[in-house]
Amino acid sequence: MRPAEFVLGLVLVLATWLSVLRTLVVPRGLASRLTAAVTWLVRVAFDGVASRFSSYERKDAILVGAGPMTLVALLAAWVVLFLGGFSLMFLGANAQGYTQALREAGASLFTLGNVSTPRLLPTVVGFFAAGTGLVVVALQIAYLPTLYAAFNRRETLVTTLQSRAGSPAWGPEVLARHQIVQTLDNLPAFYAEWERWAADVAESHVNYPVLMSFRSPDPLRSWIVGLLAVLDSAALHLALNPSSRQSEARLCLRMGFTSLRHLCGAVGIRYDDDPRPDAPLRLTYEDFLVGIARLETAGYPMERTPDEAWPHFRGWRVNYEEQAYALARFVEAVPAIWAGPRRGSPEAMLPVRPPNRQPETPDVS
Repeated sequence: MRPAEFVLGLVLVLATWLSVLRTLVVPRGLASRLTAAVTWLVRVAFDGVASRFSSYERKDAILVGAGPMTLVALLAAWVVLFLGGFSLMFLGANAQGYTQALREAGASLFTLGNVSTPRLLPTVVGFFAAGTGLVVVALQIAYLPTLYAAFNRRETLVTTLQSRAGSPAWGPEVLARHQIVQTLDNLPAFYAEWERWAADVAESHVNYPVLMSFRSPDPLRSWIVGLLAVLDSAALHLALNPSSRQSEARLCLRMGFTSLRHLCGAVGIRYDDDPRPDAPLRLTYEDFLVGIARLETAGYPMERTPDEAWPHFRGWRVNYEEQAYALARFVEAVPAIWAGPRRGSPEAMLPVRPPNRQPETPDVS
C-alpha cells in the first residue's frame, strides 16, 4: 500500500468528476478551470490558424470546427485525467509498478476487462474506474442532443431574419424591408418573437457556453449579428416613431441587452452595467445617417428628424453596443456594418438583400 499515491490519485479523480458534473450536469453555467483551459487552448489554436488568412470566408471555414473540437478535446482531457488518477490509485493499492497500474486503469476505465488481484481495494478501484468510463461517455452522448437542440432553435429564427434584414443582418434593413413589402403591422409580433428568442439564448448559452462557438451554416449569418440588428431596428423604431406601438419593441430591447450581459458574464467579458444614456457610442452619427438614408429610400415613415432621433437611439444603443461588439469579436462573427471591428480589420460587408421583383417592375431588385 502506498497511501500518498492512492490519495493523490483519488483527489485527481474527484477533481475531474467535479469538472464533469459542473460542465454536463449542473444547469447553471458553472464552468470549471479545466473546461475553461481546454476551451481557451482550442480557441487559441483555431484563431492562430484563421488569423493567417485575410478572407473572411476562409476564416469562417476554419473556425466552424472550433465548437465541435472543443467537445472532443474536453472528453479527451477528462479521459486522460481519469486515466492518470486511477493509475495512481492502482499504484497505491497494488504497488506493482506504474506500467501495471496504467494497464489496469486503462482496461477498467475503457471496460475492456482485466484480471486484477483478488484483494478488495484494487477490485473496488477497478469497479469505480469501469463505472466512471461508462457514465462519462454516456453523459457526453446525452449532452450532444441538448446542445444541438438549442443550436437548432437559435438558428431557425436567425435564418428567417435573412428575408427581413439581408445577409449579414443590419438594423435599418429590418425596418426598410418591412416597409417595402408593406408588413410594418407585423413588427410587434416580430419583436415579441425575438424577445423570447433572446431569453432562450441567454438560458442555453450561459449554461453551455460552448454553443457560442458554434457557427451558422451560412457564413454570412451570425446569431450575435442578427440579435444586434434586431435591437438596432427596435431602437430606431422607438427613436423615429414615438407615437407608434412600442411595448413589444421596448421589451425586446430590454431582454436583448439583458441576454447580452449574461452572455458576457459567462465568458468573462467585462462591461459597464449602468451606462449613461448620453455616453458616447462606437457607432458615429455619420453611420447613423447612412441607416436613415436607407430608410428614406425605402419610404419608411419617420415622425422625428435624424437630429431629433439620434439622442433617443443613442440612449437605447448604449445599453447593448459594448457587449454586442465584444461578443461579435469573441466569436469572430461576420464583419457586418454597425457590428463593430474584427481582428485583422476586415472590411465590413453590406447586406445582400433578397430581390423585390414585381410584375410591373420585374428587373428591379
